[in-house]
Amino acid sequence: QQQENRIYKKLQKTDSLKAKQFLEQNQAQYKKLEQGIQKLSKKGNTYIPSLDTLTSSLKFLQDNPELLKLKDNAGQLTGALDKVQGLQQQFNKAELVKKFLKEKKQTLGSQLQNLGLLKELKQLNKQVYYYQAQVNEYKEILKDHKKIERKAIELLSQTKLFKDFMQKNSQLASLFRLPGNNPTDPAALNASLAGLQTRAQVNNLLQQQLSAPGAMDQFRSNMQDAQSQITNLRNRIGNQVGNTGGTDIDMPEGFKPNSQKTKTFKDRIEYNTDFQSQRSNGYFPTTSDIGLSAGYKINDKSVIGIGASYKIGWGQNIQNIRITHQGIGLRSFVDWKIKGGFWLTGGYEQNYRNEFNNIAALKDLNAWQQSGLIGLSKQINLKSKIFKKTSVKLLWDFLSYQQVPRTQPVLFRVGYNF
Repeated sequence: QQQENRIYKKLQKTDSLKAKQFLEQNQAQYKKLEQGIQKLSKKGNTYIPSLDTLTSSLKFLQDNPELLKLKDNAGQLTGALDKVQGLQQQFNKAELVKKFLKEKKQTLGSQLQNLGLLKELKQLNKQVYYYQAQVNEYKEILKDHKKIERKAIELLSQTKLFKDFMQKNSQLASLFRLPGNNPTDPAALNASLAGLQTRAQVNNLLQQQLSAPGAMDQFRSNMQDAQSQITNLRNRIGNQVGNTGGTDIDMPEGFKPNSQKTKTFKDRIEYNTDFQSQRSNGYFPTTSDIGLSAGYKINDKSVIGIGASYKIGWGQNIQNIRITHQGIGLRSFVDWKIKGGFWLTGGYEQNYRNEFNNIAALKDLNAWQQSGLIGLSKQINLKSKIFKKTSVKLLWDFLSYQQVPRTQPVLFRVGYNF
């Protein structure tokens, strides 16, 4: 609506009549959407396997509190069920909005194209894409249950009482008249099977149709080819859509989506630690820098971040080992992916390189030195529960030549992302 209001103001300057028609038509569409959301009922839920299982499981526990001795926690169980059903309602609304947006795209496409506002149309199409991708991202999150939730479902699924309950009360069971929904009612069982072919009937039909020599072999070959083509098509669609978890998204022509936009702020933050050592040069002792930083993923190829480092001194040589607080540093950086695992890295740092024994010494601003860094890094993915990947950086400090005493111009750092 905000985007369309901006379009409306542009149209007012050129054609007030068309602007009025544009505004009235779009306001009517939004009013219709609001009415549709208000009338939305629990019937006709969007089928999401994870939510269906959770809802049915909670209803089961609510109806059978004695099974797990939950009589004292009935209020919490009801609250949990209300929250799950509330989330289901939000997804129902989201599906209604997605349908609305598809219709909106067609309407705006004809309106804005005739009015010469193709740039605004492209911007709207991007917003529609990211909304659909965001909804699918939330659906994918639901699949990642905690271990305790998976274990609870696993244990419940082993009980006959729970199996019977799921067969009768799950959303999937309500869509189809599954055999066994009412095993004590033969009429209901016959009604659920009415019109369905039996396995024997299907086999007889295949034998009649494939009675010619070699026909069965040809049939199997055709089936394998069909399955192969379906798999290839699914992979192609998946590559085009990305990791959005669905194939119902309309990709605007010539648009390269930013997969980070559908993630939460927390999921776009990556943490890094790195290490760097320098040998004694007669003025500075042998030192090691330990750095910590946090980077924000702008997109799949760009990261910006800030960090800090601590410099520990080891003494002048092996005969004179002495651990000292040799300095600290404040960092900022920008990483840009070039190709494969190679990244272009740049950064600006402020470093306090004097030995200090208390925090008050760090207040002397004249003692801080600037560093301007540029270089390359190579990232390697790790199969580790703690670290996601490691990086090796080779950096040039082009401001080192201004320092007195001069600091090391070439830096080598090894880092880990977690």
